Amino acid sequence: MNFGRVLTAMVTPFSKEGGIDYEQTSLLIDYLLANGTEGLVINGTTGESPTLSIEEKINLFKHVVNVVNKRVPVIAGTSSNDTLASIALTKEAQEVGVDAVMIVAPYYNKPSQRGMYEHFKAIAEATKLPVMLYNIPGRSVVTINAETIISLSKIDNIVSLKEASGDLDLAAAVIEGTDNGFTVYSGEDALTLPLLAIGAEGVISVASHISGNEIQDMIKAYRVGKTEEAASKHRKLLPLMRELFNVPSPAPVKAALKMKGIDTGSVRLPLLPLTEAEEKALKETMDN
Repeated sequence: MNFGRVLTAMVTPFSKEGGIDYEQTSLLIDYLLANGTEGLVINGTTGESPTLSIEEKINLFKHVVNVVNKRVPVIAGTSSNDTLASIALTKEAQEVGVDAVMIVAPYYNKPSQRGMYEHFKAIAEATKLPVMLYNIPGRSVVTINAETIISLSKIDNIVSLKEASGDLDLAAAVIEGTDNGFTVYSGEDALTLPLLAIGAEGVISVASHISGNEIQDMIKAYRVGKTEEAASKHRKLLPLMRELFNVPSPAPVKAALKMKGIDTGSVRLPLLPLTEAEEKALKETMDN
């Protein structure tokens, strides 16, 4: 399923008191949609989902759906390492009116491939919404194997994959082994162009908070056959993409947004805001 080429894994703005800042969330959404974003992924890792309460997640879903007002797809992260809890939040998201849900590989409890298959299957069967799988072993410890993803793609509403394992062989196997309607998105900004080259649809990006139009230009150049131009644009974007992950995300991108005049507040513990030296390095990269 095509959700667009450039989707933003959106940060969750916080007020000085530490709650969700809904006014800034509205401003951020409008800014992103005016600067290259074709879809929003909310309550993912970049949205600091591990530190949001269930009530905050549902309220965030409601607010984003209302502000977006069908202008672009809204994909909500609704999973955890608890299958029943994931089903419950997915049903809440469906009720609120999101367009799809993103389900991450269960972290910490390290399920087998069969366990992961049953986890994703149970969630998919509990909703009418399209489901995007999320493969990110760097955070979840487990990798969803290509064979498991291909098997899951045969479930009608499992339609897409956010691929952040860094394994191009796995991504290629998934693209080759799934039907044309199943889409793969890069979950790592720096691998967007390599993944496009083997058949990915686009990117779910953190850097698009800052350079959404430039990422769009790179993808457009590649898709019309201007591969050298696309490669040049990719290389120019790489320093920023690296700097945005130089310390645990989303602290750098929240600092970068503030430098651009969009204050989304700080991060919640156990994450920390940037140090003075880290902010200086980020500003130099952005200025360049």
